[in-house]
Amino acid sequence: MNKILPFTAEQVRNWTDQYPTPFYVYDEEGIRNTVSAVNKAFAWNPGFREYFAVKATPTPAILRILESMDCGADCSSVPEILLAKGSGISGKRIMFTSNETSASEYQTAREAGAIINLDDLTQVENLEKACGIPDTVCCRYNPGEFRFADNAIMGHMYDTKFGMKKEQLFEALRILSAKGASRLGIHAMLTSCSLEQEYYPALARELFGLVLEIRETLGITLSFVDMAGGIGIPYKPDQIPVDIIAAGDGVRCVYEEMLRSNGIGLPIYTEMGRFVTGPHGYLLTSVVGKKHIWKEYVGVDASPADLMRPAMYGAYHHITVSGKENSSFEETVDVVGALCENNDKFAVDRSLPHTELGDILVIHDAGAHGHAMGYNYNGRLRCAEYLMCPDGSLKMIRRAQSVQDYFSTLDIDPEFKF
Repeated sequence: MNKILPFTAEQVRNWTDQYPTPFYVYDEEGIRNTVSAVNKAFAWNPGFREYFAVKATPTPAILRILESMDCGADCSSVPEILLAKGSGISGKRIMFTSNETSASEYQTAREAGAIINLDDLTQVENLEKACGIPDTVCCRYNPGEFRFADNAIMGHMYDTKFGMKKEQLFEALRILSAKGASRLGIHAMLTSCSLEQEYYPALARELFGLVLEIRETLGITLSFVDMAGGIGIPYKPDQIPVDIIAAGDGVRCVYEEMLRSNGIGLPIYTEMGRFVTGPHGYLLTSVVGKKHIWKEYVGVDASPADLMRPAMYGAYHHITVSGKENSSFEETVDVVGALCENNDKFAVDRSLPHTELGDILVIHDAGAHGHAMGYNYNGRLRCAEYLMCPDGSLKMIRRAQSVQDYFSTLDIDPEFKF
């Protein structure tokens, strides 16, 4: 079974005739359509905002598209804050969520006017020492147990380093309120890459219950709830995508039952990086070798330096042999790159049409946590990124890394030549 591409084999050949592989292509129209669906799903909630997780696709051209659709930015570092600001996203449209945070990071976040999301009770004191307590602060919750919270990427909540226990969360909110924070919120991301239709409604029930309990026990009416991300995408062709409209309606039902009926109305935020850009990014790579030993191997010019997820998690990414979309599967192969590591595999025992040197493989669903997780092991250089505009043309949005770039941060002998 193949997955549908938003471009043709002829377009792929034209692109690869002009630009050296490997490179990424992002579908602008697809990204816009997904953001529109997210906004529609939560249009019933005044003040709703999608805070796109910058870590997923930290590329200004993508962030500017999202800014034009009123998205905010979920940032976890100073460079991500600067990326957001440089892309037109500023003030409380930035959610700064970090852990083991330095004073300088808090200072930068406060100077940017960002909402600061604290990961631990001890961070209340650290924040105050670094830059004082702002008017708006959020606190991250870890319930320890949640029925959708166990998966290969994030693990069980008992084993994750993120968030506060319930009693710590309440104490943090009490202290922050006493110190002058007038707008308080809670945040929880309890899974990653979930295809469970009921994940968001179940999370809403967990968080809205906290909203009520916090008001009852602390006398604090929260100002917002951040449901973070966690909704996944169907990496495999036979997987069923989450219906975001239905998920949003499920949250609405819980909202009306638990909050509206108790006289509470507050904005809901989400941080769906993978859901927004993941399905709309593609890694194009050329076949450069065929090896026949104990197994059959197809060698390509990309590697985990370009897309780490398969090597890191054993994650599945669908692969299309461009121009052979309708061909029968004739070979079972491992698709590998050139790194000196045996986990350098985009696919293991994958059935593909017969491949030849020069064929272009399109690796699907690489639009989130793809290029962003790249690195330079073995001196492999980072590849370029292109945006496919609605008219089908390509625009470079990040050039490929050069050898000069690779050496630019090294303290080397001035006589060194390369």
